[in-house]
Amino acid sequence: MPRDAQALSVVHESLPHDSATLHVTGQATYVDDIPEPHGTLHIALGLAPRARGRIVALDLAAVRSAEGVVCVITGKDVPGKNDSSPHLGDEPMLATSEVAFHNQAVFAVVATTRKAARLAARLGRIEIEAETPCVSIADARAEGGRVLPDYAWENDHVAHALSEAQHRLVGEIEIGGQEHFYLEGQVAFALPGEGDEMFVHSSTQHPSEVQHIVARVLGVADHNVTIECRRMGGGFGGKESQASQFAAIAAVAAKLTKYPCKLRLDRDDDFVLTGKRHDFRSAYQVGFDEEGRIRALDLALDARCGYSADLTLGVVDRAMFHSDNAYFLPEAQISTRRLKTNTVSNTAYRGFGGPQGMLATECILDAIAHQLGRDPLDVRKANFYAPGRDRTPYGMPVADCDILLPLVERLETTSEYRARRAEIAAFNAGSPILKKGIALTPVKFGISFTLKHLNQAGALVHVYSDGSVSLNHGGTEMGQGLYVKVAQIVADVFGLPLAAVKITATNTSKVPNTGPTAASSGSDLNGMAAKIAAETIRERMAAEAARRFGCMPGDVVFEHGMVRGAGAEIAFGALAKACVLERISLSSTGFYSTPGITWDRMKRTGRPFFYFAYGAACSEVIIDTMTGEMKLLRADILHDCGQSLNPAIDIGQIEGGFVQGLGWLTTEELVFDAEGRLRTHAPSTYKIPVASDVPADLRTALWYEPNREAAIHHSKAVGEPPVMLAISVFSAVADAVHAIRPGLPVSLRAPATPEAILDACDAQKGLA
Repeated sequence: MPRDAQALSVVHESLPHDSATLHVTGQATYVDDIPEPHGTLHIALGLAPRARGRIVALDLAAVRSAEGVVCVITGKDVPGKNDSSPHLGDEPMLATSEVAFHNQAVFAVVATTRKAARLAARLGRIEIEAETPCVSIADARAEGGRVLPDYAWENDHVAHALSEAQHRLVGEIEIGGQEHFYLEGQVAFALPGEGDEMFVHSSTQHPSEVQHIVARVLGVADHNVTIECRRMGGGFGGKESQASQFAAIAAVAAKLTKYPCKLRLDRDDDFVLTGKRHDFRSAYQVGFDEEGRIRALDLALDARCGYSADLTLGVVDRAMFHSDNAYFLPEAQISTRRLKTNTVSNTAYRGFGGPQGMLATECILDAIAHQLGRDPLDVRKANFYAPGRDRTPYGMPVADCDILLPLVERLETTSEYRARRAEIAAFNAGSPILKKGIALTPVKFGISFTLKHLNQAGALVHVYSDGSVSLNHGGTEMGQGLYVKVAQIVADVFGLPLAAVKITATNTSKVPNTGPTAASSGSDLNGMAAKIAAETIRERMAAEAARRFGCMPGDVVFEHGMVRGAGAEIAFGALAKACVLERISLSSTGFYSTPGITWDRMKRTGRPFFYFAYGAACSEVIIDTMTGEMKLLRADILHDCGQSLNPAIDIGQIEGGFVQGLGWLTTEELVFDAEGRLRTHAPSTYKIPVASDVPADLRTALWYEPNREAAIHHSKAVGEPPVMLAISVFSAVADAVHAIRPGLPVSLRAPATPEAILDACDAQKGLA
């Protein structure tokens, strides 16, 4: 049926999140809220007291004899393979012969209560023949360990182009990591079934991967394991691969005891046991002309990865893919080292490496502007992708790069950037202690998984005889509004109100072999799969309606709960009943794979992204040059969501992503000591943004232009790109520091905590 045969009455509307009322009233059910069957046991973990060394003795006698303890599990008790890694086999579920980071899990205590398990776990005695841990990037550079081989996009022309450039700069940028700090910590609840069956409630972004890993650890076929996730209390990438270990431990405990078993980490244990955003050190040589146009860039990215690979391959590759951001680099060479350290393995985090690569280049653009004495926005605009200057360092053309300049110039106008910069210059001239800064920075973010096989999704749709609809797909809901968006799509296919569509929990027994809900692709993939499934059913129903109406199926229209054609009509529910009586199937699966994804990593050629999402932010800050304190005064955001599926949900994602990026770049500092212990392991020592950190003047708008690619209803993904809008805050801080002594390069590390700002101010004053 032609798309224009019926109005879009649900899609593109600002409808509430499907669980909004449940969230604010505390009635939403998370894994730890599920009623516990009689006999449910609880698990606590015994953690390594050293960061590196060989386990020479493990005394668990006192643990086993402690009150309430049912059993104690070590790696040797695992029925299948003691491996919870995503793919390389380098992450034991429980360490057996050696430990590789401080607080690595060595044993698990299963007891009648959570308190009994936690108390008993403290009684274990783990003797380790300790070695000096490799903790920092400097340590790793010296030791030379890698979790994966080095990888680069080499360019033989870069050295010559650098030597021929009018101006050159050399520098290094320090970029910190970030803790996910989801509200709901890692949790899994395993219930044993008949024979080898195991059902696990898991707070995970990747139910299929958890299924595979639980089956591997139990030594059973995948079909014996079912993973379900109705919702997460936040994920941000921290539950893409990291949930598997805890689901596997719970499943092993349930297998061995024959009772339901739950493992829920407290905040401190969650901090030390789970990976973070990768921290980077980015060294560069850049050549540019008098206008600030980059002629050549040699960029080297060193990433601290932790003790195993986890998802480092994709994370660091994506940092490479986004090292250009919005800028044409005529000659570029980008190299990476994935450094091994004795710290918890870093993992996926919103943006998946893109923010680190993008921040490096934005710092380089600021350095060029400061060197030339030009407005940083003018330097940025001079380097934008444009027709004829539209090929990325990895060879993909940016087909819609003409969006960049008008989007940025609209924000430049609406934010009153030029007038405010003049006002700030006047303020700074008369203020020796307090300095203001302003920056307007763009975002160009590629949408798709760069691993081809992850760009697929499935859905299952049922229409019942009363006309109600049940929807299931492989995407997971972590507060981002995926479920309601996909439900809007299905409701629109049938011309029904949203309330007619029931959203059911993500479950591996309903939709198999799905990718993770990550890479901002949840709506693109699952929305399209659900639309395909619903349209299959609609075609069957339309054929039956056409038979009754005496018209062609293409003339049948579904809208406002009615089905119409040839001057006749029937209620959707009545037609559903008629189809059942006529033995017409009202159930269908749908499958979608992103078209045109061709990236060949070994050959370094292809098209890794389906399309790009764009955005820009203008931020104004004030700093105290005597203390390093900073306040964000105002932020203006303009972001490209294509034809938004749900503008209210998207604006929430944009503002939430911006604030999370603000935390990464200004307050959230991870501190490991020389022994490899994480010192910032609780809210008392790790500062996420709070309400007072959000500017009182925050202005957010959508750039309305349909996606030129055939994405779902010509919308664009919105999950990750907004994080990088916060780079404008970091650049504004650098701008304020630069005002102390214009003309000198600014040395500011991320996050720009008060200590980092004060160090940068002292360096600018010549005191450091």
